[in-house]
Amino acid sequence: MSEPLSPRGEGELEPVRLPDNSLESIETSVRRLMDQTAEQASQLGALAVAPVQPPNPFAAFGLPSSVPDIPARTAPADPRPIHELEGEEFENELDTLTDWVDDFLMRIYGAEITTAAPWCEKWQQHDDVVAWLHALWMAYQQHKDPEAGLSGMFVWHRDFLTHAMAAVRAPGGPLSACMTSPDRAAHRLLHGPARSERSARVAAEDMDAPGGQEGVTR
Repeated sequence: MSEPLSPRGEGELEPVRLPDNSLESIETSVRRLMDQTAEQASQLGALAVAPVQPPNPFAAFGLPSSVPDIPARTAPADPRPIHELEGEEFENELDTLTDWVDDFLMRIYGAEITTAAPWCEKWQQHDDVVAWLHALWMAYQQHKDPEAGLSGMFVWHRDFLTHAMAAVRAPGGPLSACMTSPDRAAHRLLHGPARSERSARVAAEDMDAPGGQEGVTR
C-alpha cells in the first residue's frame, strides 16, 4: 500500500495515491495494448507485401498455370483524320472504314436511294465523303464505348449520324451526280473550286524563280 496522505496547507490539492495492486493492473493493461499494437503492425506489413505466386504444378506437363498472367492494357494510338494518313496506313484505314460502312452503316441506315438521297458505289473516290464517313465512324467508336454511358449511342444518333448522312446524301451534296436510283448505278466526280488567284500567282512566281519547281511555296 502506498504511503498515507499527509495534510496540506489551505488551497493545496492533495496528490492522488493509488493502491499498489491498481498500479500493477494498469501496467499489465498497457503492456497488453502495446503487444496488440505490435501484432497489428506486423499483420499490416505482411498485407502490404505482394503475395508470392505458388509454383505451377502443371509445369512438368507443359501446361500453363491455372491463373495466367494478364498483360497490361495499352492505350490506343491517337486517332487521326483519314486524309492525314499516307500509303499503306491510309489504305488499311480505308479498308476498315469500308467494312463498317458497307456492313453496318448502309445496311441499317442506308434507307432508299432516291434523287433526294443519292449514293455512290464508288464513294471511296469522293474525298469529302470519305472524310465525313471516317469522322462518323470515329464518333461511333467513341460513343459505343461503355465509358460513354447508357446514353452514348443516343448522342451519336442525335449529334453525328443524322447530320453526317444529311450532308453526304443531300440532293445538292457531293453525290448528287451519282446514283439516284438503285437500278441505275452511276459515279461522277464533280469539279471543285479552282485555286484562288493568289495561290495561282504564287505558284507561277515559284516556277519562274531560280530552280523552277524547287522554289519556295508561300
